Amino acid sequence: MKKEQLNDLILQSLEHEMGGVLVYETALQCVVNDDLKKEWEKYLEQTRTHVEILQEVCERFELDPDEAVPSRKVVKTVGESLVKAMQLALKAGNPEAAEIVACEAVVLAETKDHADWELLSKCAEALTGEEGKVLTSACERVEDQEDEHLYHTKGWCRELWMQSLDLPAVLPPPEERQHVKTAIGAARAEQAAEATRKRSTRKRS
Repeated sequence: MKKEQLNDLILQSLEHEMGGVLVYETALQCVVNDDLKKEWEKYLEQTRTHVEILQEVCERFELDPDEAVPSRKVVKTVGESLVKAMQLALKAGNPEAAEIVACEAVVLAETKDHADWELLSKCAEALTGEEGKVLTSACERVEDQEDEHLYHTKGWCRELWMQSLDLPAVLPPPEERQHVKTAIGAARAEQAAEATRKRSTRKRS
């Protein structure tokens, strides 16, 4: 495994988690649904902890957590773009639309987050000695939370869109009520939402 590339991945992941704090802080300005607000408040605190965990990883790997490698600038720019999109939505004056934009921004951010931690987990498996233990421990502390962040927010995004279209919506989404943390669980939750929608449509007719 290329150590230089692993170091770059760690620094990218740290930058993305730092941007994730800003994404959640801005998303919470857009949120309308009280249940979603509670969910994102929890995710914000967890993301702040993820920053601290990666800073600890940097220290144990003898990396400068502030090192400005080129890839970090790219990651930071993407995060800033998501924040700007939410701010534009807020200024438009439609709270429900801004909430959906915030959901989409969180899904985009968490997709990258999820991929980063999956890669870090693969790297941890390939490492030996103290570095392997450090990275494995970090991944074990974070991965379940990242699964929840991604799959639950995708469910919220889907159902808030359905609500905005005046179609039957399942809120809170099944992903949250079923405490989904896997891709299979997310697929089953989406199927459950569709089944609920069909029952609701039959009652309407």
